[in-house]
Amino acid sequence: MLETVLIVLLILVLLGALPTWPHSRAWGYGPSGIAGVLLIVVLVVLLVRV
Repeated sequence: MLETVLIVLLILVLLGALPTWPHSRAWGYGPSGIAGVLLIVVLVVLLVRV
């Protein structure tokens, strides 16, 4: 259950990190940095469960 929630959250953050909307062009590396941290957390959780 936790893995599913983290993967869905990661997908939403990745979609939000795309600078395709005018209001998100000035955000810089913030959203992609958060996506990277979430990806690391998902990988750690998946590796610990195996």
